[in-house]
Amino acid sequence: MKIWHNNRCSKSRCAVEILNENKVKFEEYKYLDNPPNASDIKDVLSKLGMKASELIRKGEPAFKENFKGKELSEKEWIEAMVKFPKLIERPIFVNGDKAVVGRPPERVLEIA
Repeated sequence: MKIWHNNRCSKSRCAVEILNENKVKFEEYKYLDNPPNASDIKDVLSKLGMKASELIRKGEPAFKENFKGKELSEKEWIEAMVKFPKLIERPIFVNGDKAVVGRPPERVLEIA
């Protein structure tokens, strides 16, 4: 199991606590330190069963400054997440061929 994690995000920290409390072994992927490429994002979107636009954090300054009010294609949203990884909703839990966005963090237990 892998968690796309941001230490500054309270939901992400809470999810890590839930995993630890439930003794679930996992790997942390600090995606802001080592940003995903387009292939990584496509793969996680496939596992989530989501469109790229659904994984965008619309409250982020990068969204407001660069994308608010714009219609982008799937490819363009993926490129935006590659360029601005803070736009990616977090945390994301990946277990094999399944993934879930941890909003609320307890959702990790759905695929743990």
